[in-house]
Amino acid sequence: MTDDGTGLLTIGELARATGLTVRTIRYWSDEGVLTPVTRSSGGYRLYDSEGVARLELIRTLRELGLGLADVRRVLAGERTVAEVAATHVAALDAQIRALKVTRAVLSTVARRGSTAKEMTLMNKLARLSAAQRQQIMQEFVDETLHGLDTVDPDVRERIRQTAVHLAENPTPEEVDAWVELAEMLQDPEFRAQMRRAMEFNAADRQPRGRSMWFAKRLVELVAPARERGVEPTAPEADEVLTELFGGADREAVLERMTAGFGDRVARYRELISVVNRQPAPPHAEDFAWVVTALRARAAR
Repeated sequence: MTDDGTGLLTIGELARATGLTVRTIRYWSDEGVLTPVTRSSGGYRLYDSEGVARLELIRTLRELGLGLADVRRVLAGERTVAEVAATHVAALDAQIRALKVTRAVLSTVARRGSTAKEMTLMNKLARLSAAQRQQIMQEFVDETLHGLDTVDPDVRERIRQTAVHLAENPTPEEVDAWVELAEMLQDPEFRAQMRRAMEFNAADRQPRGRSMWFAKRLVELVAPARERGVEPTAPEADEVLTELFGGADREAVLERMTAGFGDRVARYRELISVVNRQPAPPHAEDFAWVVTALRARAAR
């Protein structure tokens, strides 16, 4: 405190009283957020007790991450602390979401041992907007179904309704799943596989619901066999395959089953579930059992 009896403080005294540096207080004063009440005869800035309280508020707002422009508005009464806090919370939420995406991408890069080119692609995919993500899915669906007017309507509708809804606050696992899914949706080989599955379906020209009936029938036959411990390579599996496919050529059936229910298709469905925060696809193990059983017999 100055010794002139005014009770005013110099910047140095203010620094000692608050624990802040002289440089910081001088900077805030230069920026107009901490105005001195007067100057000494020697030209030194002087502050009163209200200035001390103001300085504490400035420090608190700055420690919470607010910029000087927002601090100035609060001190000028243009905005309340609550309004600025709410705005800052929204900004922090956006930063946190961005950081989570960054963390997820870097985690994937580390796990995969990705190159710089692959990392750039993953980062781009991870930061796409919801509309851009859905556009990738829509292009995939359009290519899969284009010109196949005789696909079972239930199947067609189910595929067309497939969507990706990555949460605004995704976990690293969800971002990782989206990146893998996006890569799969744009993979020419996977697109060709899904297209082939729809071509098989369209060639059948079966009535509406036939595909769903087959899926239900497969589960009814395979699930009990799996519960009994029947391995897909065991002789007992022949009975299940016969009930399911009759006397159809096993290699032809395997081609169709691989196209529609192979490992990559199962992974595709699993990834969609993860991204959309939905339960895992049911009965995936039953379909995998049939594919394995068919492959075992084709290899004989």
